[in-house]
Order: sequence, then C-alpha cells, then structure tokens
Amino acid sequence: MSAKDKELYWKLREQMVLMRVFEEKAGQMYGLRKIGGFCHLYNGQEAVAAGFASAMDFSKDYVLTGYRDHGHALAAGMQPKAIMAELFGKLTGCSRGKGGSMHMFDAERHFLGGNGIVGAQIPVATGVAFAQKYKKTGGATVVYFGDGAIHQGAFHEALNLAKIWSLPVVFVCENNQWGMGTSWKRVSAVDDFSLMASAYGIRGELVDGMHVLKVRDAAERALADARAGKPVLIEARTYRYKGHSMSDPQKYRTREEVDEYKKQDPILILEDIMKAQGAWDEAKAAAQDAEAERATAESVDFAESSPEPALGTLYEDVYAGEPVFMAPSGSPAGPYEPGRI
Repeated sequence: MSAKDKELYWKLREQMVLMRVFEEKAGQMYGLRKIGGFCHLYNGQEAVAAGFASAMDFSKDYVLTGYRDHGHALAAGMQPKAIMAELFGKLTGCSRGKGGSMHMFDAERHFLGGNGIVGAQIPVATGVAFAQKYKKTGGATVVYFGDGAIHQGAFHEALNLAKIWSLPVVFVCENNQWGMGTSWKRVSAVDDFSLMASAYGIRGELVDGMHVLKVRDAAERALADARAGKPVLIEARTYRYKGHSMSDPQKYRTREEVDEYKKQDPILILEDIMKAQGAWDEAKAAAQDAEAERATAESVDFAESSPEPALGTLYEDVYAGEPVFMAPSGSPAGPYEPGRI
C-alpha cells in the first residue's frame, strides 16, 4: 500500500466516524427535545457521502441533497458546530437557525442544501449544472436523493434536460431500500435503478454503497464523465440503520434485518480492508474516535450557549436583494420597513 492510499483510508475513516458520532448525538439531543421539527439521521449511509466527497474538488464542484443532509454537510467540510447550532435553531447555525435539520446550507463550501421536499433538489441541481456549463467553470454538480424520490416526475425531466444540454451533473440515488416505510421493491418496476439512465441515453452504474472505496471509484468515473458533458446516474445501494425520521416506529422491518445489515457497516468494512493491507493502527483509530467525540461534544456546547434568533430576523434573508414593495397605484412604495404593510 502506498503512503497516499494509506492517508486516504484514514481520511475516509475519520469522516465516516465523525458522521456516525455526530448523528448519534443528534438523535440523543432530539430525544432530550433540544432539537425540534423533523430530524432524519444518516447512520449506515456514511460511505456514500464520504466516498463522493473524497473525489470532488469543492473549489469548483457543488453538492445538493435532500432532508437526510447532516452527513453530506460534514463531508463537504461544514463545521460540526454550525450544523449542531442549526439543529438547535440558534442564530449561529449555518442557516441562522431558520432551516433546521432539513435545510443545511453553506454557499462558501458550495453546499446548496438540504431540501425538505422529496426530489425538489434534482431540478435545482440540474440548473446549477447548467450555470456551471454556461460560465465554463470546469466544475460538476453532484445531487443526492433517496429511492423514494426516483419516481418523482422532476427526476425524469431533469435527466432528459441534462442529456439534451450535456450538463456536468451526477445524479446519485442513495437507495437505502426503504422509502419512508415502503420497500423500494414494492413501488418500482425495476430492481436496478441505474437501468433508468438508458431511457435518457446516459450512463448508469450500480455501486455497493456500503463500501466507501467502491463508491469513491464510481465517483471518480462519474465526475470525469460529467466534466466532459456526459451526465451520469449512480445508484448507491446502501441501508439506513435508524428510522426514516426520529418519529419512525419502524414497524415495517424486523430487528433481524437491521442486525444483518449492521454486519455490513461501512466503517467496519473499511477497517477490515485497512487491517488486511497492513494500514491499521489501533492508537490512531482510538485518537480519531476520541476526536470525533470531542468535536461533537464541542458542537453541543456551542449550540447550547448560542443565542436564539431575535424576532426581527424573521424579516431577514427573505430576498437576495433589498425588496421593493408596490403602492396601490402601481408605483414603487420604497424599501421594506418593519411594521409597514
């Protein structure tokens, strides 16, 4: 094993462990009612976000995803403190406490959400890819969505336009096998979503979403194609260990099924590879685990001590520019003033 490969393996493990520890803590904080609203955890799917992020160039590439977005935000380089503060609804959150769990956002890191509407991020990402091509940035857009979103009409429209316009976009279906509480096999005419790519003349690929190195390899191929104007559809076959959301009683699947998939834990799979290739170091692994715990605990302390948004912030961040309201006569009524209708 080369020194470069060894460094990559440890980096991937570091990211996945942080995601896992962070999500466990988020679940705990939700149970303590520190976090309100919806909360969808990423446990079990870490290899997808980590694998793709390791192949991306965030100076020019963009990421969009759905409501199960904490792991993707961490993989894009967002700080745990800003993410946890957002979960707590605090002013120091990445969306100033207005988005919560489903609407993580960091324009500087090219992470454009976090979207609470099933599949809504797909056409938006296609538009981002159009802008990249128009501006000749050389970058690509990666958009993640679940198996439940792949039957949404916007998915098919987006793939069609991406092909027609030769857009630099990679569509990544994270098939965790349960669309809320319904098995994907009950609602799909095909059991290999990557085959849907052929209907639009683009390349499709099925990848083991529990194996971070296989995900990374697929990501490198897909990004190379996308940058050449050839959109790609990836199905990453994975599994979520937690419920659809924190309010999910999970009566639709057995404990035995979950336990069986936990034997395919993406973190353990990578660790086994590292041990087999002589790259394992117990002390380094323990240090990574401890650092993930420390960073997560620090994020909770930060969120706890951060201020609540002031009432006046309700009127901020609504428009990109200063809004101008029209008077009844149709002439501009001037900029918005608090208390004025």
